[in-house]
Amino acid sequence: MAMAGLPRTGTTPSGTVLELRCGWVSDDDTGFDDDTGFGDDTGFGTDEGSGPQIHGRDESEGHADRGSGDTRPMRSPSAGAVEDSSSARFQPSRRSNPPDGIPPVEGLRMRQVFDHEPVMVAEVVALFAPVPPGVVIDATVGGAGHARALLEAHPHLRVLGLDRDPDAVAAATEALSEFGDRATVRHAPFTELAEEMEHSAQSSDDQVTGVLFDLGVSSPQLDRSERGFSYRQDGPLDMRMDPTSGPTAADIVNTWSVDDLSDLFAANGEGRFARRIARAIVAARPFTTTEEFAETVRTAIPAAARRHGGHPARRVFQAVRIAVNDELDLLAEAVPTAIDILAPRGRCVAIAYHSGEDRIVKAAFSEAETGGCVCPPGLPCACGAVPVGRLVFRGARRPTTEELSRNRRSESARLRALERLDPATDRPGARAGRERP
Repeated sequence: MAMAGLPRTGTTPSGTVLELRCGWVSDDDTGFDDDTGFGDDTGFGTDEGSGPQIHGRDESEGHADRGSGDTRPMRSPSAGAVEDSSSARFQPSRRSNPPDGIPPVEGLRMRQVFDHEPVMVAEVVALFAPVPPGVVIDATVGGAGHARALLEAHPHLRVLGLDRDPDAVAAATEALSEFGDRATVRHAPFTELAEEMEHSAQSSDDQVTGVLFDLGVSSPQLDRSERGFSYRQDGPLDMRMDPTSGPTAADIVNTWSVDDLSDLFAANGEGRFARRIARAIVAARPFTTTEEFAETVRTAIPAAARRHGGHPARRVFQAVRIAVNDELDLLAEAVPTAIDILAPRGRCVAIAYHSGEDRIVKAAFSEAETGGCVCPPGLPCACGAVPVGRLVFRGARRPTTEELSRNRRSESARLRALERLDPATDRPGARAGRERP
């Protein structure tokens, strides 16, 4: 979930009014697992479905399509200082981190809004075009970018939007107000999608013909320092998707043992230095702000290793955020539920930004496609498994080159889709096939 390219106005210390077009310059502040964990088991880079495909993910990916001498636009947080020298305009070939101690550039102030550019919105709209009339549950509605696009493109659909973040609920409610009773927004986690659908049904004939998961953290959450998601802005060590309940990041980093922290970091791509970082955290705690926590992580990593791979605290912040919000366990519960409540020919679509998320989605889709069949591949099913869905396309799709150049934060996105089988027309017990939309 990310945003880019929206006109903003700001005022310099001298009072001059500026209008900027803000974009994202790097993946350093996204918190997405952009270069770890996406192994061969995910199917990335081997997709055979229709639509644009981008194969391979080397260090230069997302940059090679920019013309020589082209530059990326300035990034500024919604309020406060430009974070460091890498936030200003710079050549696409520049890959190193800025030197330590670079002072921030002060003076620019931006208007605080819940702006949001939906990732892979054209693909999402196309995937839901064939579904029967009914309700699409946007399980992570955010700023309602996907929901709005679906309502505009498909008059036969209504949308039920869910989100754990009260700010997102308020923003989505306002964004979808013009659609009247075709759009409903609720403050709820996606584990409650079945219950929320039951409470929001307008008639006994209402059916769920789609569920959309756009996972990860949104740009407005990252860019508001008071939410505590960013290691580049100082703020309280919070990281809760729902700031009204649950443990904070400070609770985790100040109470977990070295072993628990080390396991958490290793599971999220920081295998080489996981224990070293965990020991440094335990020795330096308690922590109250993101700045002091990020600095402890940075200094725990050898200087030579800090020169490559983005901000040294990126994976650690991501790991803590996932733990704070129990993201993977809740997703493992929600995706099978979403498949279960789909009407025949309804579709479940998921956009993941982290290998752990994608593995959960892939496993749930595989279970629905095979019915849990344990027979050898290539042989007729003899175990009695009954598939309930079929993959709409093989593997995972990725953003187009055009979207990558426009929205750098979309680089980690992986999209998968499953269609619920119709018992009236699909042969029971048959292994589900695949089709192209």
